[in-house]
Amino acid sequence: MPSMQDNSDFIPNSDEDLQKVTVGELKPHNSHITLIEYDPRWPKLFDREATRIRSVLGNKALQVEHVGSTSVPGLCAKPIIDILLVVSDSADEMSYVPDLEKAGYKLRIREPEWFEHRLFKGPDTDINLHVFSKGTSEVDRMLRFRDWLRANKSDRDNYARVKRNLAQREWRHVQHYADAKTSIVQEIMERANAVE
Repeated sequence: MPSMQDNSDFIPNSDEDLQKVTVGELKPHNSHITLIEYDPRWPKLFDREATRIRSVLGNKALQVEHVGSTSVPGLCAKPIIDILLVVSDSADEMSYVPDLEKAGYKLRIREPEWFEHRLFKGPDTDINLHVFSKGTSEVDRMLRFRDWLRANKSDRDNYARVKRNLAQREWRHVQHYADAKTSIVQEIMERANAVE
């Protein structure tokens, strides 16, 4: 299978497209991406946030998981804790957004076209809190990707290499960097799914 790692055909979303899903002002990044080596404090930061989210939402928080690169020991990452929150219906913002906002979380992204995804920033820790509805396929994909990278050193190293190469470029928006990783993520997911 040919490697899709170079992503030379990648076309970034326009500022206009990104602003449509951004709550508040879209601020350009216009810089490289800072990646750091795995930090063993990341799981502790996740635990603290997960405890706070569960205390704020109670049984509305159906699942709270540490995802993304900070959840994979040995993998370099942007020092931002990615958290997956599963609720009954992420489109029903009145059922959870006011509670999170009272606790200091800020809604920054609303993507009805992409699994009704919502993204919040944290009150005092640099996090991306991703909210999806129960039963959404993206929840399973995120967890499978995390678990595969935790267990597979070869793909973990390959993913780190691609991330480091991409991080050296200047990116107008961090989302463009994230989107540029799509090819390598798909390639790894094909291997993970083939193991079922």
